[in-house]
Amino acid sequence: MTGFAVTLVLVVAAVGLLRWRRPAWYWLTFGVTLAVVRVLVRYGSVMDACGLTVPPPRWRLAVARVTNQPIPESRSPRILRLRPTRTGLVLRLKLRPGQDAFDVAAASGRLRHSFSMYGVTSRELRSGVVEVRMTGYDVLKRVQMPTEKETRPMRVPVALRQDGSVHYRDYRAIPHALTLGATESGKSVYQRNLVAGLAPMDVALVGIDCKQGVELFPLARRFSALADDPDTAGEVLDALVERMKRIYQVIRAQQRITADVPDAEIAADIWDLPDHLRPVPVVVLVDEVAELALYANKEEEKRRDRIVTDLVRLAQLGRAAGIYLEICGQRFGSELGKGITMLRAQLTGRTAHRVNDETSANMAFGDIAPDAVLAAIQIPAETRGLAIAGDSSGGWHRIRAPHTSLRQAVNICNRYADRTPELPELAPFRPTRPGSDVAPVPLVKASSATT
Repeated sequence: MTGFAVTLVLVVAAVGLLRWRRPAWYWLTFGVTLAVVRVLVRYGSVMDACGLTVPPPRWRLAVARVTNQPIPESRSPRILRLRPTRTGLVLRLKLRPGQDAFDVAAASGRLRHSFSMYGVTSRELRSGVVEVRMTGYDVLKRVQMPTEKETRPMRVPVALRQDGSVHYRDYRAIPHALTLGATESGKSVYQRNLVAGLAPMDVALVGIDCKQGVELFPLARRFSALADDPDTAGEVLDALVERMKRIYQVIRAQQRITADVPDAEIAADIWDLPDHLRPVPVVVLVDEVAELALYANKEEEKRRDRIVTDLVRLAQLGRAAGIYLEICGQRFGSELGKGITMLRAQLTGRTAHRVNDETSANMAFGDIAPDAVLAAIQIPAETRGLAIAGDSSGGWHRIRAPHTSLRQAVNICNRYADRTPELPELAPFRPTRPGSDVAPVPLVKASSATT
């Protein structure tokens, strides 16, 4: 008996240590089984306590009175499927008549407490069917991306959501995005994950880094063009606008809008073109947008207006031409001048890391998800990489990108350097590749570098 007690104490201690030091391992070994049993045993009483039950139908009450049977109990949503995952449980519920998906969302906090889970979120799959995702531990404390991810063209897994699912940056669904974050907030790591995810794809990367290229130049082997000052940035954006116009001419020539052509074959963007005619898509990464909007004299003001106008044009018209914007910055507010709020209106995706002021959070989410503003300004300074991601639909999530060092991002870009496309419009801005015999020069046009 003493040996059994000692063994039991050691097992309990081992389980507690595993839960403390390796919560993911604890969940996969012990936690998932205990959670399934807990949910199935408590389900009826928890639904009743959370107000997620409906009275029995009148015909059942009438039958009970006629047959002198006990009155039927209130009915809970029916469980369609209970699926364990590597981070928690996924519960699919069929709502009863009179219930709404908002009722489940409003009770998510009480469900989390009642089922002893770390987090509970819900979303409506279709009319009357709600998916409840429960996490068994803090998945954002130590981010571990799943090994198997959905792969599609122009769709990059960049972070992990609080509910344990993968957060994707899908350029075909959300063509342009704004990413904000103060110094040491994790914005650069998010950007590295984005570049590392795009590197293996057939896409041209264009970088604008007005901090003398310190953020993007190490990744230069995978970039088709780089600009490290506002003057060169203006020329790069002018070249992209001209490229956009030429691509529209190609689409016009291939639209085939005769009466005998099916609707599905009528081209409206580059993805409707035949493979041999489709231009390579371009992702433009602007590392610090405020540097492009600042000016000190009249000449710089003219340059600033031209840059902002080009950005607005690309944001409004670039999607069909396969040109996508990724605008990043520490600060983004209306005080940056005219055209900034117009640019923001075209940036569908919004991601905010820790910011230094509420105004930046309002610029990110104030027009799409006001409740996300409070979540953004409450991000603690010690949790680098934690961010709030939302879009124009009003939904938002807490996300955190896995830590990717600059060396890891450089190695990935160097591995796929042969996939860097040569774009004629951007050839003068092609960065000098590290390791070549050419001496390092500023990232300016080739004509000015040789004079």
